[in-house]
Amino acid sequence: MISSTANSKVKRLTALVQKAKMRREERLFVVEGIRMFREAPEQWIKEVYVSESFLHKSMHANDSESKERLKKYQYEVLTDEVFRKVSDTQTPQGLLCVLAMPHYELTDSVDKWIADSQKVPFLVLLEDLQDPGNLGTILRAGEGAGVDGVVMTRQTVDIFNPKVIRATMGSIYRVPFIIVENMGEAIDLLRDKGVLVYAAHLDDSVDYDELDYTKPTAFLIGNEGNGLQRETTGRASRCIKIPMAGQVESLNAAAAATILMYEASRQRRKKW
Repeated sequence: MISSTANSKVKRLTALVQKAKMRREERLFVVEGIRMFREAPEQWIKEVYVSESFLHKSMHANDSESKERLKKYQYEVLTDEVFRKVSDTQTPQGLLCVLAMPHYELTDSVDKWIADSQKVPFLVLLEDLQDPGNLGTILRAGEGAGVDGVVMTRQTVDIFNPKVIRATMGSIYRVPFIIVENMGEAIDLLRDKGVLVYAAHLDDSVDYDELDYTKPTAFLIGNEGNGLQRETTGRASRCIKIPMAGQVESLNAAAAATILMYEASRQRRKKW
């Protein structure tokens, strides 16, 4: 049992939780909680840590699924105090694991979706989003709406940030996410592959519910404060807007993306 925060494993674990640079260097990230542990792909799991009280409770709990899965791994036990120091949550559940970062390539992914006769590609493109809750919510809503993947710029908030991961509620395991250096080039590639890119932007736009999204579709969402860059918007197939009543000027990025994704999902369900 590890009982000191000065322990080298604890220091490294804390750095993985808190520092994006450390995560990038080691190609690892940390998830917390029973559900995130149960749903994690086995091939991603590299290390498992439990608190002393969690281990005691698990011996008497009815959660047989978690107990059986825990038996598969050589886990480290931390005292409750040490676990609280490592945890990113106010009320830790007492279970966290270190996972390998998945990697997806845009060209390979799009080619796979296009080749699949059962799919009509459906994507969300995010330019420089900064709010962890927005990014996590978009992944979660995207899974619910049936998106094939989320493409984001390098300047978007780190998807492995613990706050993002919590907001995904496990969707990070199931929704492919692709990080690109240049969104304009990514849009050009998608359009060359026959994907229609719709930018959420007020200039020269039409109401979002006037268009057909049953064809290969990607929705482009911009930064919370500054919106989309002009050059990026100019490469889109069309600009769309969500009409606002009252004195509301706009919705936040997650709310706007969710409305657009579910409109596409509604149209596809109705057609097929």
